[in-house]
Formats: sequence, C-alpha cells, structure tokens
Amino acid sequence: MKKLAHNIWIFDGDTVSFLGLPYSTRMTVIKLNCSKVWVHSPVKLTHSIQMALKNIGEVQYLIAPNHLHHLFLSDWIKAYPNAEVYGTREVIKKRSDISFTGVLNEENIWDWSSDIAQELFSGSVLMQECVFFHKTSKTLIVTDLVENFSGKNFNFWQRVIAKSIGILAPNGKAPLDWRLSFVFHKTQARKHAVRMLAWDTKILVIAHGEIVTENTDKFLSQSFKWLI
Repeated sequence: MKKLAHNIWIFDGDTVSFLGLPYSTRMTVIKLNCSKVWVHSPVKLTHSIQMALKNIGEVQYLIAPNHLHHLFLSDWIKAYPNAEVYGTREVIKKRSDISFTGVLNEENIWDWSSDIAQELFSGSVLMQECVFFHKTSKTLIVTDLVENFSGKNFNFWQRVIAKSIGILAPNGKAPLDWRLSFVFHKTQARKHAVRMLAWDTKILVIAHGEIVTENTDKFLSQSFKWLI
C-alpha cells in the first residue's frame, strides 16, 4: 500500500500474463468526504489488504471500469456484502453472475460525484472504459486507456513488442489494437479525451505500468496525440 495524497492510496496486485506480456496490476482506493471507501479495479483480496482497508474506512463502492477488470469482484462482494458494485455495460453483460448496483454508461449524480469526476471513454468497437478524476489530489485514474510499462520485468522480445505497440515508458499510451479500434468513431472519442485532458491532472495512476507524477500534462498530451 502506498499513500499518494490525502485520502487516496494505491495497492499493487499480482503480475498476470496477458497477450504474452507480464502485466503488473494496481487498484486505487479513495476515502470519500462521507468517510466511505471507494475501490477502483479491485486486485486479488488478501488479509493484508483487508487489514489496511479496515484502517481506512468502510468499503462501500466497488468499481469495474472496463470488461477486463472484474476478475476478483466475487471475492470482494463476499468480503463486503453491503458494498455497491458498478461497471460498464460490457462488464455487466460479461459478469451475469454478479448483481450490479448501477451502470457507469449512464449519466448520473453518483454518490461520489462531489469527490470524483468521471468520463466514459467510448468510440471503440473493442472496449469502453470509464476514467475517474479525484478532485482534491488532481489524480486521474485509468486502467487500459494508458499503459506505461517500465519493461524491467520484460525480456528482450517483450520489450520490443511493448515498444512497437506503444506501451513502454516513458512513451506509454493505449495499446495499438485499441487505438486502431477507434477508427470509425474518432470524433466521439476525441470529445471524451478533450474533457478528460481539461481536468488539470497532476498525478496519473495507471493500472498497468509506471505512475506519472511529473510533467503529467505533457505526458498526457503525448499519450493522446494519436487522437487529439
């Protein structure tokens, strides 16, 4: 567990294999002004994580921001049966075994809206992702929309592949296949990106790769150059 700023923490999870690359994983935890705890992209639940969360507050909201970030939801729901669960339409369709409280695709005044802004990034035929912005710490939270691997745990060919698809630090961005999938709806996606980039981000938390804390505006501008 690492505290990023007031009322916001990150927890690094296990490395998982995805498309032949070792993907590091990360979840973000925010304590809202109402003292409830908001959990983004839950990683594998362990006793140490439960103890750390107990010291932060009551887990109330579990967030699945896209249809790739849902693997450990069932364990979290068992551990926190009173928690509310939110996901995109794609993840809700994929996880019919889970009773979701709400759909992130819908416009709404969320219980966390005073603390966290959000934008559903659509326009791709492959995947939608809901991104979030913690207002007080000016932290943007993404999962796969930006990947920024250091490459330290990659072999030579894995680094070559990561660089070729655009996900190697310090030049991380959305993977090539996802960028190409916006080809027919770039105008739609561009509107989401413009609103997201207007948030004056100081810290960029990425589920897969290096967190960005310096020259974040420059990094984001470069990351979305393919779209803007």
